[in-house]
Amino acid sequence: MWVKVCGLREPDNIRAVASLGVDFIGFVFCPSDERYVKMINSQAGIIPDYSAERLEKCQAGEEKNAETSARFPQKVGVFADDMPQNIVTRVYNYHLDVVQLNGDESPVMIDNLRRTLDPDIREGIKIIKTLHVRTEEDLADWKRYEGHADLFLFEFPGEGSADRVEWRLLDAYGGGIPFLIGGGISRKDVGDIKAFRHPLFVGVDVNEGFETAPAVKSVEDIRCFVDALK
Repeated sequence: MWVKVCGLREPDNIRAVASLGVDFIGFVFCPSDERYVKMINSQAGIIPDYSAERLEKCQAGEEKNAETSARFPQKVGVFADDMPQNIVTRVYNYHLDVVQLNGDESPVMIDNLRRTLDPDIREGIKIIKTLHVRTEEDLADWKRYEGHADLFLFEFPGEGSADRVEWRLLDAYGGGIPFLIGGGISRKDVGDIKAFRHPLFVGVDVNEGFETAPAVKSVEDIRCFVDALK
């Protein structure tokens, strides 16, 4: 089962979480989010276009990023209704493997973005489309994105519950795209996650439920969570 840890920002915390056997590390590029990862202006254009990490390495004369090694989890950039050029810039500078779209992006936008990125900027880039699920009508929006996204994130509202009854809505999902479940997941949900059954359920997305402060995750809680699931 895949584990995606989203909302990381601090270098030491990123390295510690990446060492736990998680599958994806998520960086939030939504300015309204308190976990927002800022870019630094290289003075080469009209928008901030360098990650802090890449600027530091370039100034030191080092272009190779050690985090691109095979042992590092796949890097996910999280966006919501952002301009395509901003997404492209971050894919390039953060060496992103996956783009996650949390807004009202259209299937046409997704197709155009993929053509821009693959193969010239990031060959084989994958795209996650987030659907915020409260009702069966919300879930049915998957039909718009069939054949466009590579993976769904079905995100449920609230802080979670003892028995996760809301996940039963996913019995109505009849698409062909695999999906993650997210929304307030914490260590107490391990039993419900292991009990959940759907042929296209491949993993979970975690964020606030493992934080000690915004953008800082409890390494020990994630370690226990991953060990319990895998």
